[in-house]
Formats: sequence, structure tokens, C-alpha cells
Amino acid sequence: MRTAAIYPWQQTLWQQIRRQGVLRAHALLLTGRAGIGKLAWALSLAKAMLCEQVDQAGRACGHCPGCHWFELGQHPNFRLLEPEASSLSVGEADNEGRASKPDATDTKSRKKPSQQIGIAQIRVLDDFIYLSGHQDRFKLVLISPAEAMNAAAANALLKKLEEPPPNVLFILVTHRGLTIPATIRSRCQQIAMPQPARGLARDWLVQQGAKHPDYRLAMSGYAPLLALQYDEDYWVQHADFVRHVAKPNELDPIELAEKLHKLDLSSVVSWLQKWCYDLMSCRMTGSIRYHLAQEATIKRLAAAINPIDIAFLWRDLIALQQLARHSLNAKLFVEEMLLTYINSVVPKGIQP
Repeated sequence: MRTAAIYPWQQTLWQQIRRQGVLRAHALLLTGRAGIGKLAWALSLAKAMLCEQVDQAGRACGHCPGCHWFELGQHPNFRLLEPEASSLSVGEADNEGRASKPDATDTKSRKKPSQQIGIAQIRVLDDFIYLSGHQDRFKLVLISPAEAMNAAAANALLKKLEEPPPNVLFILVTHRGLTIPATIRSRCQQIAMPQPARGLARDWLVQQGAKHPDYRLAMSGYAPLLALQYDEDYWVQHADFVRHVAKPNELDPIELAEKLHKLDLSSVVSWLQKWCYDLMSCRMTGSIRYHLAQEATIKRLAAAINPIDIAFLWRDLIALQQLARHSLNAKLFVEEMLLTYINSVVPKGIQP
């Protein structure tokens, strides 16, 4: 079972929601960037709503039978829907970062776990939501990440939201809210999850024993849960990636694609997005957000780039991020992305 938690930057929101009374809504949509603890907060809310003896702050007591069942992942009034690939990762407090962490699993030895939530997972909810709950108490369905639903699953969920059964609360967690169909968004109470202030996020990382907290935060986009989860292998892989893209006129896309294609493609695209963001930001404003240690290199490259070319590259990378989870040929996918990068940042007269 995933870990329920309320992080320091979520305390105010928790108090507001518990004070207002969330039961007036039949569906919640928790939005916000990856790695800020949306799933952990949603689990805390679900656990508190199923708790038989909440404390004065509206938190679950942790001792009643309801809390015990919830912690074991066996509460009869709770269902968690997530992609198969996410359900195989049980060591993290927030699945927002799971898909962003590289995974070099040998996919030849076994079928690759699905990154989608399918219609079958939505259909099996019928008996759960339309029959009476345990002790006639509230029932909760948590879907995370909601953007992982394929079109058929989203349509099946929409039918349930259009005619919501009584005493059922749907909680959808997403870090790409605009990708959720408007018909679903309109039927949910949307809650923007707070982004922690940098100082608070840094202090929290230090308390967790994380080394190099400033560097971790910068590279994670100031998302503390992402910053905490990355291990040494991740930093080695990312450093090698930066070393190559920092010399675009010498970059061999075939060679680098050979190293990267077994990693999570969404992570690889995200790496290049952050690098290009710094190039554009440095070119236009002189500031760097992510790659602080490569400031001199970024300034040199930024001075020579055409902002229009980088803008088109940024548009292409957004589209590639959408395709990253469904690529049929990972190596070709990475090669084409790197070629697009080279064509965008290397002056035409000196391209390899």
C-alpha cells in the first residue's frame, strides 16, 4: 500500500479542506506538478474519511480497524486504480515520480508492464460503487495518475461521474491537468496542490538526510519528492547525458541513443526539455534554472542559438513527451529527438 502523508507545505490546504467539508463533492481533481506529494495527500484524505476516530485536525487516528485495513491495502470501501507499471513500484510515497525515474529493465525477458489505466479497471468498479459499502460507510475510488487513463477508460469513468452513485467519492490525481478531458474536469472539484517554497523544500530534504539538496532541487524542478528519490545511478546517467548535449556539434545521436533507449523515455525527454529551457532562459533573460553547474557552457551555447529554432524545438519536445510512453522503437525515437536538437542549436554552417 502506498504511504499516506501530509507534507509541511500541504498543512494549510489540509486544514482548509477538512474545515470546509469535502463530502459536498462527488469527485475531486488534485492538480499540480510531479513530485510534490499529491498522491500521499490524497491517500491521507481517503484514510481520514474511512477512519472511525479522526483526531481534532481531521487526521486518521492510525489505530482503529478502518486505519488498520487501509494500511494493509485491504479496506473494503477503498479502491486504488493505477497503471500496472506503477503498482509494481511499492517503495515510494508518491507515484508522480515513478515514471520519471529511469528504468533499465530488460524488456526482452518479460512483457513490459502497462503504463495505462484501461477500461477493464474502470468496469470492475461497478459492483464496488453501486452496492452498499461496508457498514454503509463512504466509499472512495482513487485514480492516479488520471492522465494514464486511455480514451476508453476515460469515457467509462465519465459515465459514472455523470450519474454519481450516492456515498461515493472519486479522487483523481494528475500532474498534467490539461490532458484530462474537459468533460471530466468539469464534473470534479479541482484542487490546486501547493508547490513548496524553495527554502521549505530544501529544509525538508536536509531533514531526510539527502546529500547536495540544492543540486537535487534544481534538477528536479524544485519538486522535493523527485529530488529525494534519485539514486547515484540516476545522477551518473544524467551527467553523461549533459556531457553529450553540452557539445552539440560533436554529438553522435546514434551512439548516445544506444545508451539511452533502455531508460524510461519520458525521463530522457524531460532531461532534454530542462536543458533546452535553460538555453532559452539564458538567451532571453540571462537566468538558468536547472543546470547551475553548467552555467558557462549554457551561456556560450545560448549566445549562438536562434530563439525561434529553440521555440520550435520546445514545441516538438512537448509532443515527444506525449509519445514517449507509447514508442514502438525506443532507439529510433531517441535518435530522432537528438537529431532535432542538433539541427536546432548548431549553426547551419557547422552542423556535423
